[in-house]
Amino acid sequence: MNNKIRRTAVAGVLSLSLLAAACGSDDSSGSPETTAAAATTEAPAPESTTAAETTMAPDEGAELASGEVFVTGSSTVEPISVRVSELADSLTGGDLAVTVEGPGTGDGFKLFCGGEADVTGASRAIKEEEAQACADAGVNFVELQVAIDGLTVATSPSNTAVECLDTAALYALIGPESEGFANWSDANALATELGSKQVPLPDAPLVITGPGEESGTYDSFVEFAIKDIAKEREQDDATRADYTSSANDNLIVEGIEGSDSSLGWVGYAYFQAEGDRMKAIAIENEEGACVAPTDETIADGSYPFSRKLFVYVNVDNAASNPAVKSFIDLYLSDEGIATVVDAGYVPETAEQLQAARDAWAAAFG
Repeated sequence: MNNKIRRTAVAGVLSLSLLAAACGSDDSSGSPETTAAAATTEAPAPESTTAAETTMAPDEGAELASGEVFVTGSSTVEPISVRVSELADSLTGGDLAVTVEGPGTGDGFKLFCGGEADVTGASRAIKEEEAQACADAGVNFVELQVAIDGLTVATSPSNTAVECLDTAALYALIGPESEGFANWSDANALATELGSKQVPLPDAPLVITGPGEESGTYDSFVEFAIKDIAKEREQDDATRADYTSSANDNLIVEGIEGSDSSLGWVGYAYFQAEGDRMKAIAIENEEGACVAPTDETIADGSYPFSRKLFVYVNVDNAASNPAVKSFIDLYLSDEGIATVVDAGYVPETAEQLQAARDAWAAAFG
């Protein structure tokens, strides 16, 4: 096996947790016009055929190059990249050596736009200021959507008083005006003022664990649950600061599982890996229906917190280092994309995957 593959504790835990099942998403800003970016069309109806069934992989049958590749970025995307790196290791006997780490989307873009990584994973689209940092550093990139995720708001199964929340209640519990709220019921007045239909909230300790500001999952949560209400109320589009935050998704999971009245948010794969040790809270949609995250609701977009997952590739590095191109070819191949399901996420539609493959081909056209 390739000793250069570095698996973080989170990825290792997920690999073990999901192995038996395998065997048996963001910020709305897009890439600047000067970059090659995959089209990110909205998911069609759920009966659409998945990409792996209808499209051929890029460079199908081509021999993988040897060399080294460094992948950084989102801890949400990390489990997928780890599995593709393991596939590369298996197919090349360790000659295609891929190092994968997951410090977070924001920290990944800092490394990537500083020219320190070949590939970075992202649980949201690149921000304008990040794209500008890449441009200033001469880093040319292509954006490739690789999967669909459902940002999962979760609690302990013991918290039977909470089954569904709307964005008004989430803002009242976790938004910038909730600083100091130590009990779920402390948010009742604010949630009622905002028009929440999910009040009253229970009289129980409010123990919040979630990602920190370096995480794309943090940014996605702010985009989904905080930003619009904060703008209307002339507040910062940020969460409250007084909660337990971590860049390690495994620690977030432990925090959610560690209290009977917990509240937190993680990527769908991390929720799925926990089985009945964690309970997903359904999210109220615009029609007033409570929708829980499932493979089906995430794929068809009916789950309100569905999002896209990406990898960004340094095009110049891929042109000068055949190992980088081979790794992304493998990532977008039928076999590579199959790891999305193994990692616990939802595969793209045929149209979305074809758009990514077309963008990758265009980068070398």
